[in-house]
Amino acid sequence: MADYTLWCFAQSGNAYKVALMLNLCGTDWTPRFVDYFGGETRTPEYRAVNVMGEVPMLEHRDVRLTQSGVILDYLASSLGKFAPQSAIERRETLRWLFFDNHKLTSYTATYRFLRNWGTNVDPAVLAFFEQRVKAAFGVLEAQLAKQPFAIGERPTIADLSMCGYLYWPDEIGIDMAPYPAIRRWLDDIKALPGWEHPYALMPGHPLPARKQ
Repeated sequence: MADYTLWCFAQSGNAYKVALMLNLCGTDWTPRFVDYFGGETRTPEYRAVNVMGEVPMLEHRDVRLTQSGVILDYLASSLGKFAPQSAIERRETLRWLFFDNHKLTSYTATYRFLRNWGTNVDPAVLAFFEQRVKAAFGVLEAQLAKQPFAIGERPTIADLSMCGYLYWPDEIGIDMAPYPAIRRWLDDIKALPGWEHPYALMPGHPLPARKQ
C-alpha cells in the first residue's frame, strides 16, 4: 500500500498541484479516481469523508486533509521540500498562496470550466472571467519578471500552487504571448525532475463523450 493516497481526477488543477508535489518529491503515492463529472462529489458517501465535497483529498497514515493549499503546506513541512526557509519566506509563500486561491486559480479554473464544459454560457460572463484571468496573469507576470520564482531564486509550494491550472493553454484559451516571464517560469517548473503533465499524472482523461 502506498504511503500517500490522493483523491483526484485528471481535469482538476487543484488536484494536480498536490500530485505534482508528490511526484517532484519522489514519494510513494497512488491516485484514487474521483468521478467528479459523474457526480461522485455530491453523493452522501463522498460528503461523509469530505464535508466540503471537493477535490483534492490526501490520505497519509492517520491524516486526512482537504484543500490544496493546506495539503501543500503539510507536505512541505513533512517532506522538507519546496518549503519556505524563514519566517519572512513563510509569509511571502502564504501571500502568494492566498493570491492564487483568491485570484489566479479561482478565475482561471472557472473560465476554463465554462469554456470547455459549460452549457449555454453567456458570452458576457465568459468575457468577464477572461478579463479577470488576464488581470491575475498581469500580477504574476510582474512578479516573475523580477525573479525566477514566486518568492525568490528557488521554487516553493507557492509556485506549485500557482502553476496548477496553467499547463492547459489550449483549454484556457488565453494568448500567452504577453506573458514571457510566466512562460519561462512554466518551462522551469516543467524541467524539474519528476514533472509530468496532469493528464499523464492523474486518472480520468479523456472524458467519456457526452450523451446527446
